[in-house]
Amino acid sequence: MSIEVTGISKLYGSQKALNNISFKVEKPEIVGFLGPNGAGKSTMMKILTTYITPNEGTAKVNGYDINKDSQLVQQSVGYLPEHNPLYLDMYIKEYLAFNASIYKVNKQRIEDVIELTGLTPEAHKKIGQLSKGYRQRIGLANALLHDPDVLILDEPTTGLDPNQLIDIRNLIKTIGKTKTVFLSTHIMQEVEAMCDRVIIINKGEIVTNKKLRELNEGKEQVVIVEFDYRIEDAFLLKLPKVKNVINTQGFIYEITFKTDQDMRSHVFDFAHDNQLKILQLNQKNTSLENLFTELTSK
Repeated sequence: MSIEVTGISKLYGSQKALNNISFKVEKPEIVGFLGPNGAGKSTMMKILTTYITPNEGTAKVNGYDINKDSQLVQQSVGYLPEHNPLYLDMYIKEYLAFNASIYKVNKQRIEDVIELTGLTPEAHKKIGQLSKGYRQRIGLANALLHDPDVLILDEPTTGLDPNQLIDIRNLIKTIGKTKTVFLSTHIMQEVEAMCDRVIIINKGEIVTNKKLRELNEGKEQVVIVEFDYRIEDAFLLKLPKVKNVINTQGFIYEITFKTDQDMRSHVFDFAHDNQLKILQLNQKNTSLENLFTELTSK
């Protein structure tokens, strides 16, 4: 098991940032760690990388206990914090060589991570001359220098433009084929594109921990339909696979079905068979973003 967290709690004064958190991450696996601001994501990542210690519980990373073997944890983990710390006056190779000396990594490894992270065209430049996208690549290159089995990435795609997002996403997906990647992000599309599993945290507690395919299988379908007069909810509950009906306003209804299948044609046929006139018929988005909102707004 690459990461094993057991009963972790962390307090800042009287505020409990994490409350009895437990989860496991296997190798190779890309796990998205999601939650609203202040949910405890960065705190959990700082604990896993031994920057801070928990008040209760423990965790193992690559088999090393964060409380007893903190130095071994640090040596075996690649970490990209949310605010990527870089020396802007240093050249890329100079910066990576400086960090490589700490890990006693050879020059060939520096060249390998430069190529892996797509830094070759910019390798002659100072870090301060680079865009944020390339600076994120440097952070990833630095995290990969010592070839760790576990990468912990805190908001690795924040502030990137669409092209940069695609590049970093593809890079993380490539890395995730052979390593464990544990990343936090606010961008739901990135989670759906990259991750094998999703852990959502809210107010210091885990509210879901599922494979992405399980979340997709569990999706419901919501159809918004407007008729030309008021229809009884009980009548619309006769539709196939219907879960519930809500009259949102006027003659507009939100009908939830217990399936991810597009049910608009069934609503249309039902209306036709019962001589009901439809003024509008739309499918409501039931993406991961909707699930995130539902779970973290409670």
